[in-house]
Amino acid sequence: MDIVYIRDLQVNTIIGIYDWEREVRQTISLDLEMASDIRRAAETDDIQYALNYKAVSKRLIAYLEKRDAQLVEALAEEVATIVREEFGVAWVKLRLSKPGALRGARDVGLIIERGEKPA
Repeated sequence: MDIVYIRDLQVNTIIGIYDWEREVRQTISLDLEMASDIRRAAETDDIQYALNYKAVSKRLIAYLEKRDAQLVEALAEEVATIVREEFGVAWVKLRLSKPGALRGARDVGLIIERGEKPA
């Protein structure tokens, strides 16, 4: 199994439970690890056989910029579902963080894994 990854994809969205959070866009950061067999893409040097990380990024940015969520847990599940269902990824590991959300901490968030990690 090979891993295609995206690190620190930053998106501005509405996220939070407090009234002030419902009125301003906040930056969230995504780290994704996605299972993908890269051998055919490597052999052919053809993007059609690769997991297109640019397409994944563009889809997630478009979705999250329009989303209005209260909990990072909801966003994480939705992102994992999009990646798995729309891009045919069997396994994804996602770290979603809210930089500056907690005084004294650089960021807070969660890490989830969804799907079956191929051997």
